[in-house]
Amino acid sequence: MRHADVESLWRRRNDPDTARFQGWSLPYPRATAVSFVDAVVGLDGTPPADGWFQMAVDDSTTGASVGDLALQFTFDGRCAEIGYTVASEAQGQHIASDAAARLARWLFDTVHVSRVGAEMHPDNLASARVAERIGMVFEGRTRRSFWVGDDNSDNLLYGMTGDTWAQWTDRVRHEPTDVRLVEVVGHNVDAVTRLAMHHSQERLVASIAAWFAVVHAPDRGDGPPMRPWIRAVTADGDVVGALLMSEPDEAHPTPSVWRMMVDRLHQGRGIGQRVLDLAVEQARRWGAEDLVVSWCDLPGTAGPMYLASGFEPTGVNGDGEIEARLRL
Repeated sequence: MRHADVESLWRRRNDPDTARFQGWSLPYPRATAVSFVDAVVGLDGTPPADGWFQMAVDDSTTGASVGDLALQFTFDGRCAEIGYTVASEAQGQHIASDAAARLARWLFDTVHVSRVGAEMHPDNLASARVAERIGMVFEGRTRRSFWVGDDNSDNLLYGMTGDTWAQWTDRVRHEPTDVRLVEVVGHNVDAVTRLAMHHSQERLVASIAAWFAVVHAPDRGDGPPMRPWIRAVTADGDVVGALLMSEPDEAHPTPSVWRMMVDRLHQGRGIGQRVLDLAVEQARRWGAEDLVVSWCDLPGTAGPMYLASGFEPTGVNGDGEIEARLRL
C-alpha cells in the first residue's frame, strides 16, 4: 500500500455493499484510513511474522486501486490467513479470486507455508466463492464466534494445505473428448461416493449419500413411488459426476432430472451440458414425450443452462423450485 491509497480505501470501507459482512463498523472515519495506511507503509513492504499486513489491488490497465488483500502470518510465518475486499463497482470480474490466487501461489511456492486459510460470515456467498475458486475447501463453522460492534454471528472456516493447492492447480481443465453415463457398480461406487461439490453449492444439490437414500428407499407419498435411475458420469474414463433421473412407468409417464452434479475439481469443463444432453437422449430412448427439470431460485443453479437448452418454465413445483419442461 501507498499513501495515495488512503482515498480509495476510505471510500471502499464506507460503501455499505462492500462493508457488509466485513470486520469494521460504519461510518469508517477518514482519519482511521490515514493511520491504517501509514502503519502499513511504515512496514516498508515486509509483512510481520505475526500480525496483519495489507496490500493494494490495482487495475493493471488503469493503475486505479480497486481493492485490497489482507495477510496474517501465524506460527512464525509458517501458516497464513488471507482476506480480500473489492470495490462494489469492480466486483463480478474475478478480481478478488485472481489476486487471492496470486497471493496463495507466493505463500506456497516462495514462503513455503503449510496452510492458507480464510474466515467469513455464513451469508457471505461471494467471499465463499472466492475461497473455492482458488482451491480452498470448507473446514467447519464456529458458532457465535465473531463480533462487529454489537452484532454477533457464526464464522465459516476455509483452508488449504500445499497438497490441496497442488491438487487444485494441477486439475484437468480441458473439455473432455468422451462423456458417458455408466451404471454405478462395485468397481466405481467408491469413486462416486467421493464426489464433492463446493460447500457453497451444497444448498443447491443434496449429497451423494442422500441420492443413494432416494434410490434404495424412495418416497412412496400417497401413491406408487417414482422409479429412480442413477448413473455415474465419466469423462475420458474418470468418474467426475453423477446423474439421478426418474424412469417413466405407468404411474409416472414423464421422466425428470432429479439431481445432477459435477465434482468440484471438474467443473468449468463443459461437462454439465454434456450430461444434460445425455439425459435428454435417455428420455427419448424411454419413449417419453417430455422431460422435466427443476431448480432452486438461487444464484449458481443450473437454471440458465436448462433454459438455454430449450426447457420452458411451467411454474413452481411442490418443493418450491422452478419447474421446466422440454418437449421431446
